[in-house]
Amino acid sequence: MRFDIVTIFPEFFTSIFAHGVMRRAIANGLVSVDCHDLRNFTHDRHRTVDDRPFGGGEGMVLKPEPLTEAIESLGVTPKSNRDTGRESVILLSAQGASFTQPVASRLATLDRVVLICGRYEGVDERVNILHCDQELSIGDYVLSGGELAAAVVIDATMRLIPGVLGNEASSAYESFGPAQSDLTAQFSPQGGAPPLSTHGSGGLLDYPHYTRPADFRGLAIPDVLAGGNHDQIRRWRRERALEKTLRNRPDLLEKADLSAEDHRFLRSIQSQESEK
Repeated sequence: MRFDIVTIFPEFFTSIFAHGVMRRAIANGLVSVDCHDLRNFTHDRHRTVDDRPFGGGEGMVLKPEPLTEAIESLGVTPKSNRDTGRESVILLSAQGASFTQPVASRLATLDRVVLICGRYEGVDERVNILHCDQELSIGDYVLSGGELAAAVVIDATMRLIPGVLGNEASSAYESFGPAQSDLTAQFSPQGGAPPLSTHGSGGLLDYPHYTRPADFRGLAIPDVLAGGNHDQIRRWRRERALEKTLRNRPDLLEKADLSAEDHRFLRSIQSQESEK
């Protein structure tokens, strides 16, 4: 898979792609990442990439000419003929749709993704109209530029590409992952399934994790995790995931894959909370 980043700060990414999963994926030839300096596509002495907004207002706006030249230099298919099932041009913007795990999963199926890093007050809208398939935002806040967002999109997408992680199931059994039924079909016991004590999140947050030592500063691990009963462990993990999601991200419960037992457990927690 190929990522292209259009930015005025290509050096920003030097250290990001030199560590961990990203470095290994690039070194193993599973992913390629190229950064393109937007200023190389200007034609004035000052290498100007921005200008004042029409209609007045604060800040500056990235000009359409250098961005268009940069995108066209990459050889991507023109928007009118583009197969978005193979390649996509994305504008990173605070006005974009939310970047979520399902979006990352879809991007991981593509051959190529071009990421445009906005700066200043934003990007001339004609760049979006002429070249971009979608706008994405990594959260409800404003960054100084799209470089951090580009790194987030690449990291979240890259780790879903087959072969990038040491264990293919690692990206499935975690927060925002698929339902247990989907995972059981994907990772059969004959295919080297994860332990039966692992529970698919079904769109919930992940359950708490513990490792050695079993007792740390007076805090012992939950007894169930040391008991060896996989059914009990799996149930405990599911309940803790439900509990954490209810506490930290109750909005996720609206679309989560919940069983009747899950609903009963959630009602019991809510009942306990209301009695306090």
